[in-house]
Amino acid sequence: MTARSLRSGEDADEFDVEEALALVKEDNGAAHRAPVPPGRAPEPHAQHKATPWNEARATAARAARAVTRSARRAPVSVRLEDALGLTLAAPLDALTDLPSFNTSAMDGWAVAGPGPWAVRDEGVLAGHAEPAPLTDGEAARIATGARIPPDTTAVLRSEHGQTDEKGRLHATREVVHGQDIRPRGQECRSGDQLLPPGALVTPAVLGLAAAAGYDTLAAVPRPRVEVLVLGDELLTEGAPRDGLIRDALGPMLPPWLRALGAEVTAVRRLGDSAAALHKAITRSDADVIVTTGGTAAGPVDHVHPVLGRIGAELLVDGVKVRPGHPMLLAHTKENQHLVGLPGNPLAAVSGLLTLAEPLLRTLAARPAPEPYTLPLRDEAHGHPYDTRLVPVVLRGDSAVPLHYNGPAMLRGIAAADALAVVPPGGARPGQEAELLDLPWASAGIGVCFT
Repeated sequence: MTARSLRSGEDADEFDVEEALALVKEDNGAAHRAPVPPGRAPEPHAQHKATPWNEARATAARAARAVTRSARRAPVSVRLEDALGLTLAAPLDALTDLPSFNTSAMDGWAVAGPGPWAVRDEGVLAGHAEPAPLTDGEAARIATGARIPPDTTAVLRSEHGQTDEKGRLHATREVVHGQDIRPRGQECRSGDQLLPPGALVTPAVLGLAAAAGYDTLAAVPRPRVEVLVLGDELLTEGAPRDGLIRDALGPMLPPWLRALGAEVTAVRRLGDSAAALHKAITRSDADVIVTTGGTAAGPVDHVHPVLGRIGAELLVDGVKVRPGHPMLLAHTKENQHLVGLPGNPLAAVSGLLTLAEPLLRTLAARPAPEPYTLPLRDEAHGHPYDTRLVPVVLRGDSAVPLHYNGPAMLRGIAAADALAVVPPGGARPGQEAELLDLPWASAGIGVCFT
Protein backbone atom coordinates (compact mmCIF):
# COMPACT_ATOMS: atom_id res chain seq x y z
CA MET A 1 0.00 0.00 0.00
CA THR A 2 1.36 3.43 -0.94
CA ALA A 3 1.77 6.49 1.23
CA ARG A 4 -1.15 8.08 -0.64
CA SER A 5 -3.52 5.22 0.18
CA LEU A 6 -2.49 5.23 3.83
CA ARG A 7 -3.17 8.92 4.29
CA SER A 8 -6.33 9.24 2.22
CA GLY A 9 -7.98 5.84 2.44
CA GLU A 10 -7.89 5.37 -1.33
CA ASP A 11 -9.33 1.98 -2.07
CA ALA A 12 -7.80 0.09 0.85
CA ASP A 13 -8.62 -3.58 0.28
CA GLU A 14 -8.12 -4.66 3.89
CA PHE A 15 -11.58 -4.56 5.41
CA ASP A 16 -13.45 -6.25 8.21
CA VAL A 17 -15.77 -8.69 6.44
CA GLU A 18 -18.26 -8.91 9.31
CA GLU A 19 -18.46 -5.12 9.55
CA ALA A 20 -18.89 -4.84 5.79
CA LEU A 21 -21.66 -7.42 5.73
CA ALA A 22 -23.41 -5.64 8.58
CA LEU A 23 -23.27 -2.41 6.62
CA VAL A 24 -24.62 -4.19 3.55
CA LYS A 25 -27.57 -5.44 5.56
CA GLU A 26 -28.17 -2.10 7.24
CA ASP A 27 -27.95 -0.03 4.08
CA ASN A 28 -29.80 -2.51 1.87
CA GLY A 29 -26.88 -3.27 -0.39
CA ALA A 30 -24.59 -0.24 -0.11
CA ALA A 31 -21.83 -0.30 2.48
CA HIS A 32 -20.24 3.08 1.73
CA ARG A 33 -21.60 6.12 3.46
CA ALA A 34 -21.65 9.61 2.05
CA PRO A 35 -19.04 11.98 3.52
CA VAL A 36 -20.44 13.87 6.50
CA PRO A 37 -19.62 17.59 6.84
CA PRO A 38 -17.84 18.53 10.08
CA GLY A 39 -20.21 19.13 12.97
CA ARG A 40 -23.17 17.34 11.37
CA ALA A 41 -24.40 13.97 12.58
CA PRO A 42 -24.75 11.30 9.91
CA GLU A 43 -28.20 10.60 8.61
CA PRO A 44 -29.61 7.21 9.64
CA HIS A 45 -29.43 5.73 6.13
CA ALA A 46 -26.77 7.89 4.46
CA GLN A 47 -25.22 6.07 1.49
CA HIS A 48 -22.35 6.76 -0.84
CA LYS A 49 -23.94 7.02 -4.27
CA ALA A 50 -21.30 5.02 -6.08
CA THR A 51 -22.24 3.97 -9.63
CA PRO A 52 -22.49 0.28 -10.57
CA TRP A 53 -19.54 -0.79 -12.71
CA ASN A 54 -21.41 -1.50 -15.96
CA GLU A 55 -23.43 1.69 -15.58
CA ALA A 56 -20.23 3.72 -15.10
CA ARG A 57 -18.80 2.37 -18.36
CA ALA A 58 -22.02 3.16 -20.19
CA THR A 59 -22.05 6.69 -18.73
CA ALA A 60 -18.52 7.32 -20.04
CA ALA A 61 -19.50 6.19 -23.53
CA ARG A 62 -22.64 8.38 -23.49
CA ALA A 63 -20.59 11.38 -22.41
CA ALA A 64 -18.31 10.91 -25.42
CA ARG A 65 -21.24 10.48 -27.81
CA ALA A 66 -22.70 13.76 -26.58
CA VAL A 67 -19.41 15.47 -27.46
CA THR A 68 -19.19 13.93 -30.91
CA ARG A 69 -22.78 15.01 -31.66
CA SER A 70 -22.39 18.56 -30.41
CA ALA A 71 -18.85 19.30 -31.53
CA ARG A 72 -19.08 17.54 -34.90
CA ARG A 73 -15.35 16.87 -34.76
CA ALA A 74 -14.11 17.44 -38.28
CA PRO A 75 -12.25 14.58 -39.98
CA VAL A 76 -8.56 15.10 -40.59
CA SER A 77 -6.50 14.19 -43.63
CA VAL A 78 -3.66 11.96 -42.48
CA ARG A 79 -0.73 10.54 -44.41
CA LEU A 80 -0.68 6.77 -44.51
CA GLU A 81 2.38 6.52 -42.27
CA ASP A 82 0.53 8.46 -39.54
CA ALA A 83 -2.88 6.79 -39.83
CA LEU A 84 -2.28 3.55 -37.96
CA GLY A 85 -4.85 3.07 -35.19
CA LEU A 86 -7.21 5.81 -36.41
CA THR A 87 -10.76 5.26 -37.59
CA LEU A 88 -11.86 5.95 -41.16
CA ALA A 89 -14.11 9.00 -41.39
CA ALA A 90 -15.10 8.27 -45.01
CA PRO A 91 -15.49 5.14 -47.13
CA LEU A 92 -12.32 3.70 -48.60
CA ASP A 93 -13.29 3.51 -52.28
CA ALA A 94 -10.98 2.01 -54.87
CA LEU A 95 -9.30 4.67 -57.00
CA THR A 96 -8.37 2.11 -59.64
CA ASP A 97 -9.02 -1.46 -60.71
CA LEU A 98 -7.00 -3.99 -58.72
CA PRO A 99 -4.98 -5.31 -60.39
CA SER A 100 -4.95 -2.38 -62.77
CA PHE A 101 -3.76 -4.60 -65.63
CA ASN A 102 -3.49 -8.30 -66.35
CA THR A 103 -0.47 -9.58 -64.45
CA SER A 104 1.46 -12.79 -64.05
CA ALA A 105 0.90 -14.62 -60.79
CA MET A 106 4.08 -16.68 -61.15
CA ASP A 107 7.57 -16.71 -62.62
CA GLY A 108 7.56 -18.70 -65.84
CA TRP A 109 6.52 -18.19 -69.44
CA ALA A 110 3.61 -16.39 -71.03
CA VAL A 111 2.41 -18.72 -73.78
CA ALA A 112 -0.02 -18.35 -76.69
CA GLY A 113 -1.92 -21.26 -78.21
CA PRO A 114 -0.97 -24.91 -77.88
CA GLY A 115 2.66 -25.98 -77.36
CA PRO A 116 5.41 -26.54 -78.01
CA TRP A 117 6.36 -22.85 -78.17
CA ALA A 118 9.18 -20.86 -79.64
CA VAL A 119 10.66 -18.66 -76.90
CA ARG A 120 11.32 -15.00 -77.57
CA ASP A 121 14.75 -13.69 -76.81
CA GLU A 122 13.36 -10.77 -74.80
CA GLY A 123 11.57 -11.52 -71.51
CA VAL A 124 8.91 -9.50 -69.67
CA LEU A 125 9.74 -7.91 -66.30
CA ALA A 126 7.57 -6.18 -63.71
CA GLY A 127 7.39 -2.41 -63.92
CA HIS A 128 7.85 -2.21 -67.68
CA ALA A 129 5.50 -1.00 -70.39
CA GLU A 130 3.07 -3.37 -72.05
CA PRO A 131 4.99 -5.89 -74.18
CA ALA A 132 4.26 -6.77 -77.77
CA PRO A 133 1.45 -9.31 -78.38
CA LEU A 134 2.24 -13.01 -78.63
CA THR A 135 1.33 -15.07 -81.68
CA ASP A 136 0.17 -18.70 -81.54
CA GLY A 137 3.05 -21.00 -80.77
CA GLU A 138 5.10 -18.23 -79.14
CA ALA A 139 6.23 -17.83 -75.51
CA ALA A 140 8.08 -15.19 -73.53
CA ARG A 141 9.88 -15.44 -70.21
CA ILE A 142 7.84 -13.52 -67.58
CA ALA A 143 8.32 -12.46 -63.96
CA THR A 144 5.73 -12.38 -61.20
CA GLY A 145 3.81 -9.10 -61.33
CA ALA A 146 4.77 -8.31 -64.93
CA ARG A 147 2.16 -7.23 -67.47
CA ILE A 148 0.75 -10.06 -69.53
CA PRO A 149 1.43 -9.66 -73.28
CA PRO A 150 -1.76 -9.31 -75.34
CA ASP A 151 -3.16 -12.60 -76.72
CA THR A 152 -1.50 -14.66 -73.98
CA THR A 153 -3.32 -17.96 -73.34
CA ALA A 154 -1.81 -18.82 -69.95
CA VAL A 155 1.29 -18.57 -67.79
CA LEU A 156 3.34 -21.74 -67.56
CA ARG A 157 5.21 -21.97 -64.27
CA SER A 158 8.98 -22.35 -64.39
CA GLU A 159 8.78 -25.77 -62.72
CA HIS A 160 6.17 -26.98 -65.23
CA GLY A 161 8.13 -26.30 -68.41
CA GLN A 162 11.35 -27.46 -70.09
CA THR A 163 13.14 -26.68 -73.34
CA ASP A 164 14.44 -29.16 -75.87
CA GLU A 165 17.71 -29.10 -77.78
CA LYS A 166 16.20 -26.73 -80.32
CA GLY A 167 15.19 -24.26 -77.64
CA ARG A 168 11.47 -25.03 -77.93
CA LEU A 169 9.38 -24.95 -74.74
CA HIS A 170 7.33 -27.99 -73.70
CA ALA A 171 4.80 -28.22 -70.86
CA THR A 172 5.29 -31.08 -68.41
CA ARG A 173 1.60 -30.98 -67.40
CA GLU A 174 -1.68 -29.81 -68.89
CA VAL A 175 -1.99 -26.09 -69.59
CA VAL A 176 -5.38 -24.60 -68.68
CA HIS A 177 -6.56 -21.43 -70.37
CA GLY A 178 -5.99 -18.41 -68.12
CA GLN A 179 -3.94 -20.25 -65.51
CA ASP A 180 -1.70 -18.14 -63.24
CA ILE A 181 -2.95 -14.89 -64.78
CA ARG A 182 -4.41 -12.28 -62.44
CA PRO A 183 -7.01 -10.53 -64.58
CA ARG A 184 -7.54 -6.79 -64.33
CA GLY A 185 -10.15 -5.95 -61.67
CA GLN A 186 -9.99 -9.41 -60.06
CA GLU A 187 -9.96 -7.87 -56.55
CA CYS A 188 -12.02 -4.75 -57.20
CA ARG A 189 -13.15 -2.27 -59.80
CA SER A 190 -12.54 1.46 -59.59
CA GLY A 191 -15.19 3.01 -57.32
CA ASP A 192 -15.91 -0.16 -55.35
CA GLN A 193 -16.19 0.42 -51.59
CA LEU A 194 -13.36 -1.49 -49.97
CA LEU A 195 -14.10 -0.49 -46.36
CA PRO A 196 -16.90 1.54 -44.74
CA PRO A 197 -16.52 4.58 -42.48
CA GLY A 198 -15.73 3.51 -38.94
CA ALA A 199 -13.25 0.83 -39.95
CA LEU A 200 -10.11 0.73 -37.83
CA VAL A 201 -6.88 1.47 -39.71
CA THR A 202 -4.75 -1.62 -39.19
CA PRO A 203 -1.47 -2.45 -40.97
CA ALA A 204 -3.48 -4.43 -43.54
CA VAL A 205 -5.76 -1.42 -44.16
CA LEU A 206 -2.67 0.72 -44.81
CA GLY A 207 -1.51 -1.80 -47.39
CA LEU A 208 -4.94 -1.94 -49.05
CA ALA A 209 -5.17 1.86 -49.15
CA ALA A 210 -1.75 2.13 -50.75
CA ALA A 211 -2.60 -0.55 -53.32
CA ALA A 212 -5.84 1.29 -54.11
CA GLY A 213 -3.93 4.52 -54.82
CA TYR A 214 -4.22 6.51 -51.57
CA ASP A 215 -1.52 8.79 -50.13
CA THR A 216 -3.74 10.14 -47.32
CA LEU A 217 -6.84 8.98 -45.48
CA ALA A 218 -9.80 10.88 -44.03
CA ALA A 219 -9.82 9.84 -40.39
CA VAL A 220 -11.38 10.71 -37.03
CA PRO A 221 -8.76 12.66 -35.04
CA ARG A 222 -7.32 11.15 -31.90
CA PRO A 223 -8.77 12.61 -28.70
CA ARG A 224 -6.12 14.82 -27.05
CA VAL A 225 -5.34 13.85 -23.47
CA GLU A 226 -3.40 15.72 -20.80
CA VAL A 227 -2.15 13.75 -17.77
CA LEU A 228 -1.86 15.47 -14.38
CA VAL A 229 0.16 13.48 -11.83
CA LEU A 230 -0.64 14.51 -8.26
CA GLY A 231 1.22 13.75 -5.03
CA ASP A 232 4.08 15.28 -3.05
CA GLU A 233 5.31 11.81 -2.12
CA LEU A 234 6.30 10.83 -5.67
CA LEU A 235 9.85 10.44 -6.96
CA THR A 236 10.71 10.52 -10.66
CA GLU A 237 13.97 8.57 -10.35
CA GLY A 238 15.87 6.28 -8.05
CA ALA A 239 14.64 3.89 -5.38
CA PRO A 240 11.96 4.76 -2.81
CA ARG A 241 13.42 6.48 0.24
CA ASP A 242 12.55 8.57 3.30
CA GLY A 243 8.82 7.91 3.02
CA LEU A 244 8.80 8.78 -0.70
CA ILE A 245 7.76 6.35 -3.45
CA ARG A 246 8.43 6.13 -7.17
CA ASP A 247 5.80 7.50 -9.51
CA ALA A 248 4.56 4.42 -11.40
CA LEU A 249 1.66 6.14 -13.16
CA GLY A 250 3.65 8.85 -14.96
CA PRO A 251 5.57 6.27 -17.02
CA MET A 252 2.61 3.87 -17.36
CA LEU A 253 -0.31 6.07 -18.35
CA PRO A 254 0.90 7.80 -21.57
CA PRO A 255 1.63 4.60 -23.55
CA TRP A 256 -1.50 2.97 -22.18
CA LEU A 257 -3.60 5.95 -23.24
CA ARG A 258 -1.99 5.89 -26.69
CA ALA A 259 -2.89 2.22 -26.95
CA LEU A 260 -6.48 3.26 -26.25
CA GLY A 261 -6.38 5.65 -29.21
CA ALA A 262 -5.42 8.94 -27.55
CA GLU A 263 -2.83 11.56 -28.38
CA VAL A 264 -1.09 12.45 -25.12
CA THR A 265 -0.26 16.14 -25.36
CA ALA A 266 1.41 16.62 -21.95
CA VAL A 267 2.27 14.91 -18.67
CA ARG A 268 2.45 17.40 -15.78
CA ARG A 269 3.55 16.67 -12.20
CA LEU A 270 1.71 19.04 -9.87
CA GLY A 271 2.33 17.65 -6.40
CA ASP A 272 -0.42 18.21 -3.85
CA SER A 273 -1.32 21.78 -4.75
CA ALA A 274 -4.94 22.82 -5.13
CA ALA A 275 -3.86 26.04 -6.83
CA ALA A 276 -1.69 24.21 -9.36
CA LEU A 277 -4.48 21.72 -10.06
CA HIS A 278 -7.03 24.50 -10.56
CA LYS A 279 -4.69 26.33 -12.93
CA ALA A 280 -3.87 23.18 -14.92
CA ILE A 281 -7.52 22.19 -15.37
CA THR A 282 -8.85 25.63 -16.26
CA ARG A 283 -6.07 26.29 -18.76
CA SER A 284 -6.14 22.89 -20.47
CA ASP A 285 -7.51 22.67 -23.99
CA ALA A 286 -7.34 18.86 -24.08
CA ASP A 287 -10.40 16.80 -24.93
CA VAL A 288 -9.78 14.69 -21.83
CA ILE A 289 -7.83 15.44 -18.65
CA VAL A 290 -6.63 12.43 -16.66
CA THR A 291 -5.61 13.01 -13.04
CA THR A 292 -3.89 10.51 -10.75
CA GLY A 293 -4.68 10.43 -7.05
CA GLY A 294 -6.53 12.97 -4.95
CA THR A 295 -9.99 11.55 -5.66
CA ALA A 296 -10.82 10.48 -2.10
CA ALA A 297 -11.56 12.73 0.91
CA GLY A 298 -8.17 13.09 2.57
CA PRO A 299 -6.56 16.37 3.66
CA VAL A 300 -4.62 16.78 0.39
CA ASP A 301 -7.18 15.23 -1.97
CA HIS A 302 -8.01 18.32 -4.00
CA VAL A 303 -9.80 16.93 -7.07
CA HIS A 304 -13.37 17.18 -5.72
CA PRO A 305 -12.94 20.69 -4.25
CA VAL A 306 -11.36 22.02 -7.45
CA LEU A 307 -14.08 20.49 -9.61
CA GLY A 308 -16.68 22.07 -7.36
CA ARG A 309 -14.94 25.43 -7.57
CA ILE A 310 -15.00 25.48 -11.37
CA GLY A 311 -18.60 24.28 -11.55
CA ALA A 312 -17.83 20.92 -13.16
CA GLU A 313 -20.63 18.38 -13.48
CA LEU A 314 -19.84 15.07 -11.79
CA LEU A 315 -21.15 12.32 -14.07
CA VAL A 316 -19.64 9.47 -12.04
CA ASP A 317 -18.54 9.97 -8.44
CA GLY A 318 -17.23 6.63 -7.25
CA VAL A 319 -17.79 3.24 -8.83
CA LYS A 320 -18.82 -0.02 -7.21
CA VAL A 321 -15.62 -1.77 -8.26
CA ARG A 322 -12.46 -2.94 -6.48
CA PRO A 323 -9.77 -1.86 -6.80
CA GLY A 324 -10.42 1.72 -7.84
CA HIS A 325 -13.78 2.65 -6.37
CA PRO A 326 -12.93 6.38 -5.72
CA MET A 327 -12.56 7.04 -9.48
CA LEU A 328 -14.65 9.78 -11.05
CA LEU A 329 -15.77 11.27 -14.36
CA ALA A 330 -16.59 14.98 -14.67
CA HIS A 331 -17.76 17.30 -17.43
CA THR A 332 -15.42 20.24 -16.90
CA LYS A 333 -16.41 22.48 -19.81
CA GLU A 334 -17.85 22.27 -23.29
CA ASN A 335 -16.36 19.28 -25.11
CA GLN A 336 -13.98 18.45 -22.27
CA HIS A 337 -14.07 15.73 -19.61
CA LEU A 338 -11.88 14.81 -16.68
CA VAL A 339 -11.21 11.24 -15.58
CA GLY A 340 -10.00 11.12 -11.99
CA LEU A 341 -7.98 7.98 -11.31
CA PRO A 342 -7.09 6.76 -7.83
CA GLY A 343 -3.41 7.03 -6.91
CA ASN A 344 -2.79 3.33 -6.28
CA PRO A 345 -1.41 1.76 -9.48
CA LEU A 346 -3.78 -1.19 -9.96
CA ALA A 347 -6.69 0.99 -8.85
CA ALA A 348 -5.67 3.46 -11.58
CA VAL A 349 -5.67 0.62 -14.13
CA SER A 350 -9.20 -0.21 -13.02
CA GLY A 351 -10.16 3.42 -13.62
CA LEU A 352 -8.56 3.38 -17.06
CA LEU A 353 -10.57 0.37 -18.16
CA THR A 354 -13.78 1.47 -16.46
CA LEU A 355 -13.98 5.16 -17.47
CA ALA A 356 -11.13 6.19 -19.78
CA GLU A 357 -11.41 3.28 -22.22
CA PRO A 358 -15.09 3.74 -23.20
CA LEU A 359 -14.70 7.53 -23.22
CA LEU A 360 -11.64 7.52 -25.48
CA ARG A 361 -12.88 4.69 -27.66
CA THR A 362 -16.11 6.52 -28.39
CA LEU A 363 -14.36 9.85 -29.04
CA ALA A 364 -12.02 8.08 -31.47
CA ALA A 365 -14.99 6.30 -33.12
CA ARG A 366 -13.37 2.94 -32.52
CA PRO A 367 -15.60 -0.13 -32.53
CA ALA A 368 -16.43 -1.57 -29.13
CA PRO A 369 -14.71 -4.89 -28.44
CA GLU A 370 -16.95 -7.94 -28.51
CA PRO A 371 -17.52 -9.11 -24.93
CA TYR A 372 -16.42 -12.64 -24.18
CA THR A 373 -16.14 -14.98 -21.22
CA LEU A 374 -13.90 -17.85 -20.16
CA PRO A 375 -14.16 -20.22 -17.20
CA LEU A 376 -11.84 -19.45 -14.30
CA ARG A 377 -9.40 -22.23 -13.52
CA ASP A 378 -9.15 -21.25 -9.85
CA GLU A 379 -11.34 -19.46 -7.36
CA ALA A 380 -11.37 -15.66 -7.62
CA HIS A 381 -12.03 -13.95 -4.31
CA GLY A 382 -14.63 -11.23 -4.60
CA HIS A 383 -15.79 -8.22 -2.68
CA PRO A 384 -18.98 -8.53 -0.59
CA TYR A 385 -20.90 -5.88 -2.55
CA ASP A 386 -18.74 -4.54 -5.41
CA THR A 387 -17.49 -5.89 -8.73
CA ARG A 388 -13.83 -6.87 -8.59
CA LEU A 389 -11.29 -6.71 -11.45
CA VAL A 390 -8.67 -9.44 -11.13
CA PRO A 391 -5.59 -9.86 -13.38
CA VAL A 392 -5.56 -13.21 -15.19
CA VAL A 393 -3.44 -15.10 -17.69
CA LEU A 394 -5.09 -17.11 -20.45
CA ARG A 395 -4.17 -20.79 -20.55
CA GLY A 396 -5.97 -22.80 -23.19
CA ASP A 397 -9.70 -22.38 -22.72
CA SER A 398 -9.54 -20.96 -19.21
CA ALA A 399 -8.38 -17.88 -17.30
CA VAL A 400 -6.03 -18.24 -14.34
CA PRO A 401 -6.34 -15.56 -11.60
CA LEU A 402 -3.01 -14.08 -10.58
CA HIS A 403 -1.70 -13.21 -7.14
CA TYR A 404 -0.42 -9.73 -6.29
CA ASN A 405 -3.71 -8.14 -7.20
CA GLY A 406 -3.95 -5.57 -4.40
CA PRO A 407 -4.76 -1.96 -5.34
CA ALA A 408 -1.15 -0.78 -4.88
CA MET A 409 0.39 -3.69 -6.82
CA LEU A 410 1.49 -3.88 -10.45
CA ARG A 411 3.22 -7.26 -10.31
CA GLY A 412 0.05 -9.15 -11.25
CA ILE A 413 -1.10 -6.84 -14.06
CA ALA A 414 2.42 -6.76 -15.54
CA ALA A 415 2.16 -10.52 -16.17
CA ALA A 416 -1.53 -10.51 -17.14
CA ASP A 417 -3.28 -11.03 -20.45
CA ALA A 418 -6.61 -9.62 -19.26
CA LEU A 419 -8.69 -8.61 -16.26
CA ALA A 420 -11.51 -10.86 -15.12
CA VAL A 421 -14.74 -9.18 -14.05
CA VAL A 422 -15.59 -10.95 -10.79
CA PRO A 423 -19.11 -10.37 -9.42
CA PRO A 424 -19.83 -9.50 -5.79
CA GLY A 425 -19.13 -12.49 -3.58
CA GLY A 426 -16.44 -13.95 -5.86
CA ALA A 427 -16.33 -16.71 -8.46
CA ARG A 428 -15.76 -20.43 -8.03
CA PRO A 429 -13.47 -22.61 -10.18
CA GLY A 430 -15.07 -23.30 -13.56
CA GLN A 431 -17.40 -20.30 -13.37
CA GLU A 432 -17.57 -18.18 -16.52
CA ALA A 433 -16.19 -14.65 -16.11
CA GLU A 434 -16.26 -11.69 -18.48
CA LEU A 435 -12.75 -10.69 -19.58
CA LEU A 436 -11.33 -7.28 -20.43
CA ASP A 437 -8.38 -7.62 -22.80
CA LEU A 438 -5.34 -5.47 -22.20
CA PRO A 439 -4.61 -3.43 -25.34
CA TRP A 440 -1.28 -5.07 -26.11
CA ALA A 441 -2.51 -8.59 -25.27
CA SER A 442 -5.39 -8.52 -27.75
CA ALA A 443 -5.16 -9.30 -31.43
CA GLY A 444 -6.25 -5.83 -32.51
CA ILE A 445 -4.58 -2.55 -33.23
CA GLY A 446 -3.99 -1.96 -29.54
CA VAL A 447 -0.54 -3.47 -29.87
CA CYS A 448 0.50 -0.22 -31.55
CA PHE A 449 1.39 2.46 -29.00
CA THR A 450 1.99 5.40 -31.34
